Amino acid sequence: MTTDIDWDNPTDPRPGSWQLDHVKQYVASNGSEGQQWNGTQTLLLTTVGRVSGKAVRTPLIYGEADGRYLVVASKGGDPEHPLWFRNLTAHPEVRIQVGAEILQGTARTANAEERAAYWPLMVKHWPAYDEYQAKTDREIPIVVIEPVG
Repeated sequence: MTTDIDWDNPTDPRPGSWQLDHVKQYVASNGSEGQQWNGTQTLLLTTVGRVSGKAVRTPLIYGEADGRYLVVASKGGDPEHPLWFRNLTAHPEVRIQVGAEILQGTARTANAEERAAYWPLMVKHWPAYDEYQAKTDREIPIVVIEPVG
């Protein structure tokens, strides 16, 4: 694990965004508020900025399979990958908060077989993922986070 990263003081989403409000609520309540959101479940993913080298926190919908956490790099079907995904492809070490639990982990992109198995699971959590995939030419990645330690 990278030891010089300040995991406890990450950069949060931009001021005025719903994401920042979500993160603040999640953190202030130690996950008791915010983990459940719009009929699904969310976690807070902290990645290492590929340019800045600083911790950056993002709220994301998640699923679970085989003791691992799954998140979808959809960016609403945008043609570009989200920044958090580009960060973790450069630095796979991550921290997640799931409810009150905070875990270090290693993130990787699901392989083709895993993606095929996990996509329907993630669509159950957020049906719009199918719409997002239909409106972009890129294959939307699923990220597998394996807790460590």
